[in-house]
Amino acid sequence: MSKDQQKQQIAAGKGFIAALDQSGGSTPKALKLYGISEDAYSGEAEMYGLIHDMRARIIKSPAFTGDKVVGAILFERTMDGDIDGIPTAQYLWEKRHVVPFLKVDKGLADEKDGVQVMKPMPDLDALLEKGVAKGIFGTKMRSVISAANPAGVKAVVAQQFEVGKQILGHGLVPIIEPEVTISIADKAEAESLLLAEIGAALDALPEGQDVMLKLTLPEQDNLYKPLVDHPRVIKVVALSGGYSREEANARLSRQTGMIASFSRALTEGLSAQQSDADFDAVLAETIEGIYQASVAG
Repeated sequence: MSKDQQKQQIAAGKGFIAALDQSGGSTPKALKLYGISEDAYSGEAEMYGLIHDMRARIIKSPAFTGDKVVGAILFERTMDGDIDGIPTAQYLWEKRHVVPFLKVDKGLADEKDGVQVMKPMPDLDALLEKGVAKGIFGTKMRSVISAANPAGVKAVVAQQFEVGKQILGHGLVPIIEPEVTISIADKAEAESLLLAEIGAALDALPEGQDVMLKLTLPEQDNLYKPLVDHPRVIKVVALSGGYSREEANARLSRQTGMIASFSRALTEGLSAQQSDADFDAVLAETIEGIYQASVAG
């Protein structure tokens, strides 16, 4: 497995990154949207089995290939699982030519200064070692910004880059994800603060310590172009953040150099009750739309 080949695939960016990393709290909601209600399973094991089946169905679909889906972000349990007897990360790269990433954060701390930093990750080194052994290329971790509070934004970015350096130490590429809540009144102001803090953090990285960024689609088109062009940034990807797929695609198509990394917007319209033919047709149409929005800029 060539890390250089994988890095080139992400950097070239002809496509988007699929976010298949719903974890404990969001899994029941993801299953419900997929047509599986909570009374259809009992206990965590059954729930995670069903979500793995959903992700495997997506990954095995004919449209899900590296031609348009350059990478996929996995939940730890998905990484630990198999698809047709092959470890998931290995299957993604060898069978679909899709670069595998791993979600590593353990959720959000309580809000302070208008933001939620990540909860402590005492077992992160062990998880990263496991990821390396399973063929993972990079990681993803999420914080949330819900107000244009300078102290809060600074704290989020400082923590993200501190943990990012730990991840880089294992030879993995971190996706830094400070999500700005789309419904806040001061979203544009929060994004301006975020741009400045990320820019300063990137400038402090030594050569060879390259990262990726996953950012909420901004109010001001091409606000993040300086980050797209930064020499320490492999790629800037966009999260859908609660926008409909149509709205997310429209916003993304106006951003130069950004590609999608959608979760809910990717699985919108998919159902456990669909025949394989119908499922594959809906997914192919979705992938095409997100791909076109990703390459438009």
